[in-house]
Amino acid sequence: MYAIVSPENINLPPGTVVRLLGNWQDYLALTQQRGDDKSIPRIKYRPGEILLMAPLPAHGFDANILADVAKELLDHSGKEYQAYTLITMQLPERSGFEPDYCFYIDNWAAVTGKRRIDWSVEPPPDLVIEIDVTSYTDVNDYLPYRVPEVWLFKTDELSIYGLQDNAYVIQSNSRYFPEINLSEIVRETLQIAIDSSTSAAIRALRKNCKKTLKCIKANLLKLQRSQRKSQGLSQTYLHS
Repeated sequence: MYAIVSPENINLPPGTVVRLLGNWQDYLALTQQRGDDKSIPRIKYRPGEILLMAPLPAHGFDANILADVAKELLDHSGKEYQAYTLITMQLPERSGFEPDYCFYIDNWAAVTGKRRIDWSVEPPPDLVIEIDVTSYTDVNDYLPYRVPEVWLFKTDELSIYGLQDNAYVIQSNSRYFPEINLSEIVRETLQIAIDSSTSAAIRALRKNCKKTLKCIKANLLKLQRSQRKSQGLSQTYLHS
């Protein structure tokens, strides 16, 4: 099966990435050419360049698992959020692409109830999840939007990028789950899903979340007691 990109038709075999020279109007025209399934192929615009990608089944599988991990952790930590998938982010003449998943966490209230988002006005997503199976993804695509955190899953490894000034820097932990070994949780959850089923993986994830967060709360309580004790001793010393 051959890749076809023409004014009348776009047809890409799964796993194909096509790079074209083009401007913003060319990009918009291509987004209108897609058939009934408006998500295939995925289309990305960078100034002077258009990329088209037909995702493999592994792409969607991994994206759903990582999104499930994020949702479970957010739910168990009591954080409010709004989640979106297959959303198109655009800044005219500058950027256009479709992240696998994105979450509003700190700014969830800013988009609640809105059916459309003006990316030049509204705050960006707080967290974006991207799966890279075909070397299509570049974390720097999110710089124009100033997304605070990006999870990039590539070659079976999770990388967490945090925005610092005007660059993305690898982080050891997520800003939203600083006490949790996110890479380990993702790796274990994916392995269970591959060996058994997604439903089995989510059940195990929920069990692990309860256990992990219970341990974190217990450790925080110990730390608080220790700090109060230290403060009490310091005050006693000062008054003596």
